[in-house]
Amino acid sequence: MTSTATLPAASIAAATAHLRDVLAIALEHTRERRALVVFDTRTALAGALVEAYRRNLPDATFIDFDAVAPGEVLATFRTLAPQDLVVLVQSTNFRLDGFRLRVELFKLGLKVIEHVHLSRMPGSQGEHYIEALAYDPAYFRGVGHALKARIDRARRAEVHGGGDVLVFASPFESAKLNVGDYRAMHNAGGQFPIGEVFTEARDLEAVGGRAQVHVFGDTSYLVNRPAEPITLVIDKGRVVGAENATPAFREVLDIIRRDEGEVWVRELGFGMNRAFTRERRVDDIGTYERMCGIHLSLGAKHGVYAKPGFKRKDARYHIDVFVVTDAVYLDDERVYADGAWTVSA
Repeated sequence: MTSTATLPAASIAAATAHLRDVLAIALEHTRERRALVVFDTRTALAGALVEAYRRNLPDATFIDFDAVAPGEVLATFRTLAPQDLVVLVQSTNFRLDGFRLRVELFKLGLKVIEHVHLSRMPGSQGEHYIEALAYDPAYFRGVGHALKARIDRARRAEVHGGGDVLVFASPFESAKLNVGDYRAMHNAGGQFPIGEVFTEARDLEAVGGRAQVHVFGDTSYLVNRPAEPITLVIDKGRVVGAENATPAFREVLDIIRRDEGEVWVRELGFGMNRAFTRERRVDDIGTYERMCGIHLSLGAKHGVYAKPGFKRKDARYHIDVFVVTDAVYLDDERVYADGAWTVSA
């Protein structure tokens, strides 16, 4: 299905400029390497991104996913050489007979830029998405590495918001970066927009206190914003109460408890993308996850950090919740104030 809607010319121009920086700085793509763009035209946002890539990659091969057989797409992937680039522009997410797109492309040594679930961001949300593609290396790399350095040496942390405090009375796992700096990484690329540093407490039971949730991911993987924040009560790393919870949030907690027995708090995410705020949102939870502020994950699942007692086959849920954040402290240093990170390299 082809969309007849379009985004404003100014948005396409902005996408072109932002993706030019992503390609040149983050992915370090040059015209000496081949580029393949696999796309659909089902949404206005997809159309805007494809046009931006056409302007930036005049020598690339473009394949309309809906116009060819899946085997043709797979065959084209295999004509590429390591360090070539694949861009995926997906209004939903492409299915290729068990071929896990990004994972398998990385196995081939390819650089990957993935835009996914664009249909979840209609109208003006497409413009917010495009703004979030802006790549400022001094900010993302400078602040990102500075946050990682402080997280990795911290003995504790506190998240203050709305008068409540959530305490992490534990050192942290080695923080991971999603800041468009792939120079020391095995794989180059991933899902865009970017902007996050994440970790979790080494001792999950050392997490306790209260945190006010202003947005959570619901059972449809969409941003759900309650009329008033929901207050989580956390003890020994588990959610033991949810004050002012909505039916949709209770449903999330009930599903986790049904299948996992209890609701663990695992990820501590430091979102960095300044295009997304508490008030400026998009509906896709995986995109909004980059919002500038703190998010947590509910559920036992976290594929990055293995913990004793957590078996992969039993850990099913990783639900992002975004907490009201006025201040963040790592040890005694305040690293977040007035809606922004305050650290520098």
